[in-house]
Amino acid sequence: MRHSPRVDCTPDSVAGCACSIVGIGESAHVIVLHPRGTSRTGGLSRGWWTDADDVVAPLDALHVPSVSVLAHSAGTRLALATATRHPGRVASLALITPPATWLCGSPSDAAAIGAARTEPEVVSALVALGEDTATTDADVDEQFQRQAPANYAKWTERERDHARVGRVSLAAASAWFHDIPAEAAERIRSAPLPTMTVIAGDADLLTGVQPVADYAAAIGAELVWLAACGHYPWVEQPAAFRDAVTTWLGRD
Repeated sequence: MRHSPRVDCTPDSVAGCACSIVGIGESAHVIVLHPRGTSRTGGLSRGWWTDADDVVAPLDALHVPSVSVLAHSAGTRLALATATRHPGRVASLALITPPATWLCGSPSDAAAIGAARTEPEVVSALVALGEDTATTDADVDEQFQRQAPANYAKWTERERDHARVGRVSLAAASAWFHDIPAEAAERIRSAPLPTMTVIAGDADLLTGVQPVADYAAAIGAELVWLAACGHYPWVEQPAAFRDAVTTWLGRD
């Protein structure tokens, strides 16, 4: 193998699917991790900070000293926790459209970005993003579908099809944030982290733009912007996403 194994640290293994969709697995050996609380594992997460132990467990079983980790969205928290709590086990990180304000403290600029969007579905989705009233799985799913148009730079049939994939569990989502140390962000920012690349969309209303730039600066990561791209770059900009990940892989 020219490249070391990759571990997908996404809560729903979206990044592993992304690797397959854009053909990254053709040039790298990909190991997809299905964290606790996902459909293939069952149960519930112990919180992304503690679940970092689950990333290194298969490496120990496979006698692999270190890997480069590609993670998407909420999974970037798990990836950073792994690099922080298990120094030396993560050779490099590719952090895809990461939520940022929790780490850098910058306020979201999603409203300013979204002001240019006039599609009725997107306008309604932006309102829904500010709602947090779900109390059942059915509520969460319904709310997710209303928010979905804001996840993408465009709202065409391609994006609509992607938004229908998967399901949402309120219990699983809540457990992901269970028992996180109050000083987790500070520990990450001050840790001797490996080489990192942040790949972000310039129209991502979920993460914003300035917070992601501040996030990358806070952890010393290279920042790659994908134009006309929302939260799922392999859906909207697969060629540019593949180029960015391939470049990251080539730096190992």
